[in-house]
Amino acid sequence: MNNFREKANFIWSIADLLRGHYKQADYGKVILPFTVLRRLDMVLEPTKKQVLAAYQKHKDKKPEVLEPILNGISRVKFHNRSKFDFAELAKDHNNIAANLRNYINGFSISAREIIDYFSFEDQIKKLDEYDLLYLIVKHFADARDKFKVSEPMEMGYIFEELIRKFAEISNETAGEHFTPREVIRLMVNILFANDKDILRKEGIVKTLYDPACGTGGMLSVADEYLHELNSSARLELFGQELNPESYAICKSDMLIKGQNPANIKFGNSFSQDGLEGETFDYMLSNPPFGVDWKKAQKFIKDEHDNKGFAGRFGAGLPSISDGSLLFLQHMISKMKHNGKNGSRIAIVFNGSPLFSGGAGSGPSEIRKWIIENDLLEAIIAIPDQLFYNTGIATYIWIVTNRKETNRKGKVQLINASGNDWENGDKDNPFYVKMMRSLGNKRKEIGDAKNGKPDQIKTITEIYEAFEEGEYCKIFDNEDFGYTRITVDRPKRSEAGEIELDKKGNPLPDSDLRDYENVPLKENVEEYFRREVLTHLPDLPAPRPSPGQFCVYVLKCADESFYIGQTGNFPLRLQQHEKGEVSWTAPRLPVEVIHWEVFDSRNEAVKRENDLKTGFGRKWLKREYSKNSLSAAARQAGAWIDHNKTKTGYEINFTKYFYKYKPLRSLEEIRKDILALEKETGGMIEQILR
Repeated sequence: MNNFREKANFIWSIADLLRGHYKQADYGKVILPFTVLRRLDMVLEPTKKQVLAAYQKHKDKKPEVLEPILNGISRVKFHNRSKFDFAELAKDHNNIAANLRNYINGFSISAREIIDYFSFEDQIKKLDEYDLLYLIVKHFADARDKFKVSEPMEMGYIFEELIRKFAEISNETAGEHFTPREVIRLMVNILFANDKDILRKEGIVKTLYDPACGTGGMLSVADEYLHELNSSARLELFGQELNPESYAICKSDMLIKGQNPANIKFGNSFSQDGLEGETFDYMLSNPPFGVDWKKAQKFIKDEHDNKGFAGRFGAGLPSISDGSLLFLQHMISKMKHNGKNGSRIAIVFNGSPLFSGGAGSGPSEIRKWIIENDLLEAIIAIPDQLFYNTGIATYIWIVTNRKETNRKGKVQLINASGNDWENGDKDNPFYVKMMRSLGNKRKEIGDAKNGKPDQIKTITEIYEAFEEGEYCKIFDNEDFGYTRITVDRPKRSEAGEIELDKKGNPLPDSDLRDYENVPLKENVEEYFRREVLTHLPDLPAPRPSPGQFCVYVLKCADESFYIGQTGNFPLRLQQHEKGEVSWTAPRLPVEVIHWEVFDSRNEAVKRENDLKTGFGRKWLKREYSKNSLSAAARQAGAWIDHNKTKTGYEINFTKYFYKYKPLRSLEEIRKDILALEKETGGMIEQILR
């Protein structure tokens, strides 16, 4: 099996025939379907004559009866009842297009569907027009030995190598349908890390699913890993893919490797769930980053609104511009819930699902549901510039409903981004710089091959150790939660007076409204007093407003007290201040030192008379000296609007691994400027003159 790359390189070389007629990015549209056809041809060769004989005998039967009969004779899950094979096709140059179509139409339904999704008819027409069709068929016919392999897995490796090569020369789209192999290997390592004893059992059978399987890379690497760990184990692979060509490639790969191609479904996983009701032991996925879900919006929203948690999207709906968290909810819905068995998920996200959306928003509610149900086990930050079509930072989420005892109620964060490494790219513990970039891919995680360090092992060991360190932090689930409070401050008139509502309470000023995220573990009121009120001045107690009956006391310039009652305090005070009240006019200015509010004028008049007595005046003077009258009373300069309080969850990954880097000293900067000036031969000095 070690020479599979040599065989793949030979098949790859056939693409040279396309030069000048096809763009490099389109070579795969010809070579991959031909590779599939040639491999299927080789698999069917030993039973070809028997299948043709059986077809003549049973050809009048209905397809649903005929197909199983011929599949049984071919001893695989497909057959071909055309008289042609590649050897026969190569004998007739003049009729190659018609004969090739006849050959393709002779395949059983499952195999023919794969070819149809390649849109292969378009390539037949184009190749025939360029007079290349026969040349390509002849080269594949002559390459018989390259397709004669000892086991399906070897041909799978060959096919996967071809997929990788075509993905790399098609940089603009590779990231959509192809995940770098080392990233998948890391995900698989962590996904299976705690289950090695189970997976080593003789004849163990497990299932694995990818709802956005692309060309099937994740499924293939997981299958390869388990095969290395235990040759007697079997991993049944399931997936769904929306892109027709990627679907065809994935299904071909499954067929070539001896997997059941019927387990790979076509269509949108959200609106056309091809595996509805199924559950799986393991799930892997790299859904497209930041892709909107408008096309399935109505279906998803209806399921959310009508089914709630009985459906897949009960926790919430993310922004229409990014469906990443929909994929995760979809996968969680396919978890097994039978006690210890459960399921494990590894999924790649960009940074958005970590923190997008405030408290109460769809993304926050989804995070809240996942974390409060103790499903989030770990998040691993991996290096940027790993993917072909984007250089952004990415994260692997590990989600499971069967955490080990020491992990329950905890979330492990691993910083394997390599960004804080003091030597930059040199000897970075988490990535190696590529000699030649492929699109946006300039880094790779070392896999111990071709002299590279085993950085996949390094990251896996950090995960397995589950110990705090420079690159690993462990948190309680609640550490990611917060209470979002709305802090209001009073509204003031143009004159600077606090505006009151009908009950005499300060009106909130929406322009001054602020919000605070209080850690979930903290008491909200204590936090508010400590972090908010200590930084805001108190407000004077609210004065009586128009329409309220009140008794008021003024301190005049001669230290005498004036006691009165009114139904419109602001107006009456204004009259005093303008000198329109005879008793206080010669005693201006006046200061309001006390007021009391009553429900009726009679009550106000009675209280006024009480305060005007000798006893009442003594009480006023005593309380004034103690600074205890109404005017001295204060109230908080801000308050919480509890009706707007919400709980949210976010994972501020960068904050947890932040390292302070002191700014360079002025002396260092000065030396650099002088050195630069010296290098430029005095140019700076001349410019400054």
